[in-house]
Amino acid sequence: MAEAKEPLSPAGAPIVLLHGFWHGSWCWSKVAVELAARGRYSVAVDMAGHGLHARRPAAARVDPFDPRLFATESSPLAGTSLADASDLLVSQMKKAGGGRPCVLVAHSMGGPVATRAAQLAPELFAHLVYLAAYMPASGVPIMTYGQAPEQAGELISSALRADPRVVGGLRIHPGSADPQYHDLLRRAFYHDVEPELADAAIAMLSCDAPLDFVVDSTELTTPGWGSVPRTYVVCERDHAILPPLQRRFIAEADAAFPDNPTHVAGLESAHSPFLSMPDRVADIIAGLSVTRPAAAGSST
Repeated sequence: MAEAKEPLSPAGAPIVLLHGFWHGSWCWSKVAVELAARGRYSVAVDMAGHGLHARRPAAARVDPFDPRLFATESSPLAGTSLADASDLLVSQMKKAGGGRPCVLVAHSMGGPVATRAAQLAPELFAHLVYLAAYMPASGVPIMTYGQAPEQAGELISSALRADPRVVGGLRIHPGSADPQYHDLLRRAFYHDVEPELADAAIAMLSCDAPLDFVVDSTELTTPGWGSVPRTYVVCERDHAILPPLQRRFIAEADAAFPDNPTHVAGLESAHSPFLSMPDRVADIIAGLSVTRPAAAGSST
C-alpha cells in the first residue's frame, strides 16, 4: 500500500496562478520566472472561456469593422457558467498538486471562480491569495458590487462595447484602431506598465467574458471556503477594482468568518502588478506561511 502523503504547508505547496477576465495564463509569465528564482514551482492555467479556451465573435474579424454588428452578435461564451469554470479549476488544481493542496493566486475576476472552487474542494487549497480580485460575500453576485459606491469611477464599464444582456457576455474591443479607446484599456488595466509591454498585453486580450460569472453567486460555509487560509493583496492605484471595494471584500469576509481572518498585503500598483512589479508579487506569494485554522462544524 502506498504511503499516505502529508499535506504541504504553503511554504512548499505548488502554486497555481489564475488570471482574470479577458486575460490568459500568458499574463503570469514574469511572476513565474520570479517564483522559479525563489525556488518555487508554479503553473499558470487558463480559466474557462479564456486563453486557449477563448472564442472571439465573428464580428471581431470582419473587415471593414462594423461596430453595430460587433455590439449585437451573440457571444460564443454565452453558455459558459461559473460552475464550468470552477469545475475546470478544481481539475487543474488536482493535476498541479497531484491531489495535494496548492496555493492558488487569483487575479480580478478569477476571484469568484477561486471562491467557488474553494467552497467545493477546500482540501485542495493550502492558501488562497486574492490579487486585486473580487472576493464576493456569501450569496452575493459580482454585479452587485459593480453598482456599489466603493466602485464609483471604475473604468471597466466604460470599456464595454456591447450590452451584456443582448450578447450574453462582457465584450471589449482590444483590436480597436481608436487611440482613445486603446488608451482607456491601458488606463483600466495597465496604467503603471511600460507602454510597449502594455501594448503587447492589450493585443493578447480576448473580446468576450462569460456573463454568468457576474450574475451567479456562491453560498459559503465555514467547513468550505471559510476554512481556507486567505490573503488579500490590495492594489492601491487600481482603476478596475477600486481600493475601497477591495477593502470592503476584506471587511465582509472577516465579519462572516471571524475565526479565519484575512491576511492583508498591499502594493502601490495599478490593476496588473504581475506585469508592473512581478518581483513584489512573487515576494508576497513565496512568503506565505499561514496555516489552516482549526476545523469548525458550523456553517455561515
